[in-house]
Amino acid sequence: WDNADFSRGVGTTFYQEFSTLNTAKPPFVRDVEAKVRRYLRSSYSAAWTLKITWEKVPVHAARTDTRKTITYQAVLTTDGFRSYVLMLYQDGGMQWDYTRLTSTNVLIGYT
Repeated sequence: WDNADFSRGVGTTFYQEFSTLNTAKPPFVRDVEAKVRRYLRSSYSAAWTLKITWEKVPVHAARTDTRKTITYQAVLTTDGFRSYVLMLYQDGGMQWDYTRLTSTNVLIGYT
């Protein structure tokens, strides 16, 4: 989530919380559970999930070009014992020119 620049009024960040302990689960939470089960090959039932979306965000410093943006999400989820984060990127959505960033060791994901 580094190098995003909202100073020019371009891009939006929003979030949605899903508290699903003892309640019906919306399709989004069921999809998150299915991904955790598939990727980790273990049982998982979410008690709480948070979806954060950064939409059409320009790179720092936006004064150079606000047309090249990126849309991505972080989904945090827990069953009360184990916690996970899914990092989701829009297909073909990385429009930042990473060769112009101050840091040259750019990754999508985490280390």
